[in-house]
Amino acid sequence: MGSYAVFLRGINVGGINIKMADLRDALKASGFGDAKTLLASGNVVLTSGLDAAGVKQEFEKALRAAFGYEAWVVVLPAGRVAELVEACPYPDDDKSTHSYITLSSDHAVLDELDAAGQALGDAHRQHRLGPEALAWLAPAGGTLDSPFSKVSSKAKFKAATTTRNLRTMIKVRDAAAGLEAAGGKG
Repeated sequence: MGSYAVFLRGINVGGINIKMADLRDALKASGFGDAKTLLASGNVVLTSGLDAAGVKQEFEKALRAAFGYEAWVVVLPAGRVAELVEACPYPDDDKSTHSYITLSSDHAVLDELDAAGQALGDAHRQHRLGPEALAWLAPAGGTLDSPFSKVSSKAKFKAATTTRNLRTMIKVRDAAAGLEAAGGKG
């Protein structure tokens, strides 16, 4: 059994509204009995005997069946979430900036987004955390207006990435570690 964090793209924004209780019920009906949701932005921790690719496939299938939309998620082992949080060079509690981590299962898309961000020059700060993750900074109160946010919201990137602030990633890390400690390693 492994512990995983699952990050849903595009729910509770842009017309796909899913109540977390309904999401938990759908996941439990699909064999993810210990699934726990965190916040309302589509963060789930769970344990499974499947590998990450299997969790992704079954999770997306459950969402499509229960909610009737073309679901897309990123699945990371609990330990990998902890590594990404630890590797992020930006603060989680700075008053002047917000730290974000953009995730993708499509590494080529993230490579392209990374290059597009690098092309923004010195005014933009980002750091590649691994093949599936890119950390970046935005000014407090100006995230959506930041040059990188505008680049990442282009259709080719938006369809294959999902972004969380660092504080959310820390909450997900802690919840996934708690599941693992409770027996996910068994």
